[in-house]
Amino acid sequence: MRIWKKDISPAILAKSHSDTATDHLGLEFLEVGDDFIRARVPVDRRTRQPYGLLHGGVSVVLAETIGSCGAHYSCPPDHRAVGLDINANHLKSATSGWVTGTARPVHVGKSTQVWQIDMHNDAGELTCVSRITLAILAPR
Repeated sequence: MRIWKKDISPAILAKSHSDTATDHLGLEFLEVGDDFIRARVPVDRRTRQPYGLLHGGVSVVLAETIGSCGAHYSCPPDHRAVGLDINANHLKSATSGWVTGTARPVHVGKSTQVWQIDMHNDAGELTCVSRITLAILAPR
């Protein structure tokens, strides 16, 4: 069942993130399904930490970006979604290629939403799991 209450596509998401931190990191929006958003970040000079691994904070940026987008586009058009909490468990390092994240809703309520984001390397191995909780704010 399609959960989106606003027009959404990879192109719309990319345009809304133009000239932002995610744009600087090379984040690419890949796919929007009926109940998920998929995007990826490169593992390169912009996103690695000094030991050559994908910086854990970049995984969190990927997770927060697609989880927040999911909440924003699935709440009523005049409402806003703002983050309350995010966590991430780093399971496997990535040193090259891409890390792809898929955000899916766990709970879509009137006042809160919870999204699960699973991230995988190019070999399909799970690198990080994250969960974000968002407040849904009615218009002022």
